[in-house]
Amino acid sequence: MVDIMGMIYGALNTIFNPILAMDPNPANPALTVLIIAFIVSLITTVANKYLVDQDEMNDIQKEMKEFQNELREAQKKGDGKRVAELQAKQPELMQRQSKMMSNQFKPMIVTFVPIILIFFWMRSSAINHLVIILPQTVYWVTLTPVWHFIGGFLYGGKATIPYGIGWLLWYMICTFGMSQIIRKYLGFKQGF
Repeated sequence: MVDIMGMIYGALNTIFNPILAMDPNPANPALTVLIIAFIVSLITTVANKYLVDQDEMNDIQKEMKEFQNELREAQKKGDGKRVAELQAKQPELMQRQSKMMSNQFKPMIVTFVPIILIFFWMRSSAINHLVIILPQTVYWVTLTPVWHFIGGFLYGGKATIPYGIGWLLWYMICTFGMSQIIRKYLGFKQGF
């Protein structure tokens, strides 16, 4: 029987182990996680750029916002006739919004499997032992104690290193920052 997962991990090792080896601190590979976060952010952002019509999505969002403002204004004024007209228009707008949401899932379908495989590789590699010590302010702003509580509740145990985070939270912080930079560089009109 063919070991497909072994082949996939072998391919991921071929791609990511050289990056891991170049990390200045291979025992605590924070830089490697940053590079992987950049790669994953680039893949997902480029997929969003080319699989989702950004102009149409922005138009639909703008139209929905205007519709909601008009409806709220008509309700405030007590203009029943205008409210009825707007509510008659609502199913058409909801259909367009539904189309927009389904278009936003296209990139996820394309990127989901590769990203999950990269996550499994990270968890099974030396990256799994990564610990980052955050400055106290960043520790509290990122709600790290909440994540530690949830992790302790789900998996048992508790965080033992003060202001420390593991690879997954570090990856999430890096990915958030990288995604915003890449989106800005690729000319996205809105964040997130």
